[in-house]
Amino acid sequence: MNRRRSDGIDPVARSRARRRALQAVYAWQMSGSNVRDVIAQFAHEQAHEVADLEYFEDLVRGVDKHCEELDTALAPFLDRDVEQVDPIERAVLRIAAYELRERRDVPYRVVINEAIETVKRFGAEHGHTYVNGVLDHAAAAWRATEVQAPRQR
Repeated sequence: MNRRRSDGIDPVARSRARRRALQAVYAWQMSGSNVRDVIAQFAHEQAHEVADLEYFEDLVRGVDKHCEELDTALAPFLDRDVEQVDPIERAVLRIAAYELRERRDVPYRVVINEAIETVKRFGAEHGHTYVNGVLDHAAAAWRATEVQAPRQR
């Protein structure tokens, strides 16, 4: 069965890439390791699972490269300093912020839904509600035109 959409994107492989990116960003945040080393470790593991390796690397490198800007951009939507946010939730928020700001090819609803599902799987019991609230506000600010556009049926 072919899962690819007409634009060639495999949503299941993208979801797996996001989950792996969360694990890699989390490891990078906690260890302070060089992001290249973290990517190499996770890319090797990912090769055994059907995932979008290019997208995985873009997310992890994007968070690394833009981390300070992402944290600054997220700050108005947080109720605490970004470093006080649970590490899993912080990693998810950074990845989703990168996607919302830099990956305009990905619909904001997809970014938010994937972030929520990832936090439900790996995060604290109610972490998804916090992430959802933050990302709803961020999307409304960063992608106002898309958020306000009527949904295509």
